[in-house]
Amino acid sequence: MASKPKPAMTVRDVAAYLNVDDKTIYRLAQRGELPGFKVAGAWRFQVVDLECWIGKRKQLSAEVPSRGTRRQR
Repeated sequence: MASKPKPAMTVRDVAAYLNVDDKTIYRLAQRGELPGFKVAGAWRFQVVDLECWIGKRKQLSAEVPSRGTRRQR
């Protein structure tokens, strides 16, 4: 039996999930930096896409040394 697809999240849902302001979600989505799609002019997001995006962001941040860290010579 096929599982039911999870409902799409709204901008407000994603903002709460990521603990950021709604405007941040709109900005990231409009720039194409956050995976989403529009339905009747309103942004919607799939949880699986957000989890993948978060995983990629974690990987990228782990590869870049933080500002206070000195590089070895």
